[in-house]
Amino acid sequence: MAKQIDLTKPQNLAKFIDHTLLKPEATKNDVRKLCEEALENQFYAVCVNSWMVTTCREILRSTKINVATVVGFPLGAVETSVKAFETTRALNLGADEIDMVLNIGALKAKDYGYVEKEIQSVVRAAEGRTVKVIFETCLLTEDEKKRACELSLHGGAHFVKTSTGFSTGGATVEDVKLMAALVGSKAHVKASGSIRDYLTAVQMIEAGATRLGTSSGVYLVKGENATSRTY
Repeated sequence: MAKQIDLTKPQNLAKFIDHTLLKPEATKNDVRKLCEEALENQFYAVCVNSWMVTTCREILRSTKINVATVVGFPLGAVETSVKAFETTRALNLGADEIDMVLNIGALKAKDYGYVEKEIQSVVRAAEGRTVKVIFETCLLTEDEKKRACELSLHGGAHFVKTSTGFSTGGATVEDVKLMAALVGSKAHVKASGSIRDYLTAVQMIEAGATRLGTSSGVYLVKGENATSRTY
């Protein structure tokens, strides 16, 4: 994808961007603004907490912009059936894509069967919609990142994703390269967290990311920086 698009033109980043607003204090007015920005810049998707999905769906109904929401967010530590229920409910509200947080504790405990079944459960509940598995790479060893990629593929996920944006670190070029190499053509990579300037965005895409999760999309497509943003 990166090779087919001229990344020297900042506006071409738009189709990589999940325009994101996951702050707990976000209001419906904030989300309406997010959707307006997505429409103006023709981002690929918006990504919001589930209680905002209906608002986004109403605004974006007649457009090609997808509505993504998060499941098990931001810790990934809820029980599998809860994540599956969240997924079903999100689809009923109008979500097109699901970004689920992997159970980090189970992965670190080497309870791989649990992690794989959890991913499978969300994928089944999503009924063919895109599912992205968030690793929180800043908390994982390289071996754990590799295992998380394997389990995501076995579980049927469509994307592996670096970060929630709410832990101790966000996406790195090294992690994106590693994840892209591991999933190959079987899945995509979403880089998220700490993508606040045009150069970083381009580096993530060149490393293998086909989607960027960021609240700084408006700045990125203008070739500007957004150092005050947190996601």
